[in-house]
Amino acid sequence: MDNTNAIKLLNNLKKAIIGKDQVLEMLIICLISRGHLLIEDVPGVGKTTLVKALAKSIGLSYKRVQFTSDLMPSDIIGVSVYDKESSSFIFKKGPIFNQIFLADEINRASPKTQSSLLQAMAEGEISTDEGHYILKGPFMVLATQNPLEYQGTFPLPEAQLDRFLMRLSLGYPEKEDEIAILENYKSIRKLENIEAVLSREDILAMQDQTDNLTVKKAIIDYIVNISNSTRNNKDLILGASPRASIDLLRAAKAHAYIRGRDYVIPDDVKKIVPAVLSHRLMLSSEARIERKNIADILNAILKGIYVPVISDEEQ
Repeated sequence: MDNTNAIKLLNNLKKAIIGKDQVLEMLIICLISRGHLLIEDVPGVGKTTLVKALAKSIGLSYKRVQFTSDLMPSDIIGVSVYDKESSSFIFKKGPIFNQIFLADEINRASPKTQSSLLQAMAEGEISTDEGHYILKGPFMVLATQNPLEYQGTFPLPEAQLDRFLMRLSLGYPEKEDEIAILENYKSIRKLENIEAVLSREDILAMQDQTDNLTVKKAIIDYIVNISNSTRNNKDLILGASPRASIDLLRAAKAHAYIRGRDYVIPDDVKKIVPAVLSHRLMLSSEARIERKNIADILNAILKGIYVPVISDEEQ
């Protein structure tokens, strides 16, 4: 499996985001899985820079919208404007019609505005009174939110969280990495070193190649067993949905792809489980009282599930 383009994209993103190779790898996995990404972290760690670097690296149309309490659905989808010449209403497309759409601080917008993203994220389509529109692929929604500040915010409902293939956190940099950031902050901020290294056709080709990867039935059983374990866990009142199982499969394929394999192994599934499932699960009241967390529960689930052994002859 030729993963040259994925490596090329990864190396290009490293010029803007220093010391976060694993996060960048997950971002690429999300992209070639045709998924959407929720970035949850404190301000100032590079969330917006990450998204801008991605859009610039792959030469796709990009739009950032700052979500606020007074933002309306029409500010996202578009609005009908009366045209005097034709004596009719003309639909003016909103920012959601860009291929890379950044919803900055998404939880500051009202539920009504948040819900304007649902159809686009799930189906890649937009329906209005004027007509039905297919969004040009590749299409990806990236959203940010601060996990610590809740005043004046509207938490994302489970239906919306389930539409994000992954949730990631950049975290604070290591000391050496932060020194490098300070030494190069001007060029990093302006993204001077970031050029388009892949085209739209390259991304679509990677997505198609990922779709065609071989997946043995044992791997599918393994994924379903993980999802079922979250649904039957006493510490969780909300487990993984069937959509989450599909996303696990898609992301595992993408993980195998960037590793240069044309088949999926159990390790591909293990690596992406926390990013794909953590935001979709909900702790029970008892688990909260006992101060348990999703990460430890997922780790225990993975340890308790039989891992299939797939020999080279089976590939």
